[in-house]
Amino acid sequence: MIRLITSFFGAGLLPKAPGTWGSLAAIPAAWIIHGLGGPIALAIAALLAFFLGWWATMRFTDGTEDHDPGEIVIDEVVGMFITLFPLSAGMYAVGADPWVFPYPGWVLGFIAFRVFDIWKPFPVSWADNLHTPLGVMLDDVFAGFIAGGCVIAIALVAHMVIM
Repeated sequence: MIRLITSFFGAGLLPKAPGTWGSLAAIPAAWIIHGLGGPIALAIAALLAFFLGWWATMRFTDGTEDHDPGEIVIDEVVGMFITLFPLSAGMYAVGADPWVFPYPGWVLGFIAFRVFDIWKPFPVSWADNLHTPLGVMLDDVFAGFIAGGCVIAIALVAHMVIM
């Protein structure tokens, strides 16, 4: 069960770039959550995944030297849920069909999240340097908030140009 949670149902076990696989796996999950309950459900899912992921990461890494094994991708899932929250909230605010999750928004969110997760600007780097299960989770939370800010900025510019 611990491995199922930390690897997000096996996404982190895929070969090469497990963080990218985990981030990609989060997109259809976020779309389904958004479709079922909008941005509130996505926010609740992010919180639940954070605390469940933190607990599972503590259990998975207990007694090991590697504080952040590559197969742990539940942190990327939380980061992507945070990144995609502005998209979900925007769609909800304009009364869009709950099963619409527009193409450019999630693609740009994915790219922005991966950039900040890999580049690790402050405070992402600060959290990553904690070398604890909390740090494993928090670095992607911070990357998600920064990427979510980019999603908002890009949407504002795009919608100003379109209007």
